[in-house]
Amino acid sequence: MDGLISFFASHHAIRAEVVLKRNGLAVQLIPGPKELSPNCGVALRFDYAERVTALAVLAGKNVRIDGVHFYRPRTDDWKVRQAKSLETDVSEG
Repeated sequence: MDGLISFFASHHAIRAEVVLKRNGLAVQLIPGPKELSPNCGVALRFDYAERVTALAVLAGKNVRIDGVHFYRPRTDDWKVRQAKSLETDVSEG
């Protein structure tokens, strides 16, 4: 899931989750990243390729959203690769 929908309030996020799941879309509530939306502590992950469908469903049910974002959170694997890259740079320098 590489898409993220941000909201103005958590009750909008919860309603969006129910509406989208009932319409067959895979979604997951997560803590909202502050860098994308400081308004609400909850966001909804979904497949970004399905954004047109998701937005149409939410609009049809009058679910209020803050924004839609392409989002891939950094993982522990990313941190390990960065550390190895730094070690290589230091040993070569």
